[in-house]
Amino acid sequence: MDFQHQLSQQLKTAMRAKDQVALKTVRDLKSRIKTREIEKGEPLTEAEFIKLVQTAAKQRKEAILLYEKGSRPELVAVEKAELELLENYLPQMMSEAEMEALVKTVIAETGVDNLSGLGKIMGPLMKAAAGRADGKQLQEIVRRILG
Repeated sequence: MDFQHQLSQQLKTAMRAKDQVALKTVRDLKSRIKTREIEKGEPLTEAEFIKLVQTAAKQRKEAILLYEKGSRPELVAVEKAELELLENYLPQMMSEAEMEALVKTVIAETGVDNLSGLGKIMGPLMKAAAGRADGKQLQEIVRRILG
């Protein structure tokens, strides 16, 4: 398990550096992995690990928005630091042009030509993106192309 080893190394590094933000983030991630493995009854695959990290990153992004609304700059800074650390475990995100090309390919494959078929496009599109693109951005591109 490459990601398990990487997390363990990062945990050791954070402990040595006394980096509390990294320590908290890595421990949280390891805890999520362990919980998921117990639920599943077997070790996580690389794809499941990425999905888990994406969920954690999404939660950090939502927290950042809430803390900004609540005028809590000290908490925004902590959440941003955690998000930056989590993003190291995520695959490289697609560019706008790559997402647009993927959307056009999936639209051609599914044969959908209007927005009423949005649901038929999004499933295969998300599978094809494989965690390398944000679903909201993909949906906006689909709406722009079909709309």
